[in-house]
Amino acid sequence: MAQLRITLLRSTNSARKDQVATVHALGLRKIGHTVIQPDNKAIRGMIHKVRHLVVAEEVEGESDED
Repeated sequence: MAQLRITLLRSTNSARKDQVATVHALGLRKIGHTVIQPDNKAIRGMIHKVRHLVVAEEVEGESDED
């Protein structure tokens, strides 16, 4: 299953409250922090909302399913 590597590039200091909440919901805490999230419509929508603060790239994740 595909996954997304999401990295926070810019500060949330001047961002709106809903954008700050979205960044935190993605699991990002400070500039340069990177998380791996599943590639689905919900996560892509969150990335789209804060696309000026983050960078996302697709990575092929290890599957736990047998």
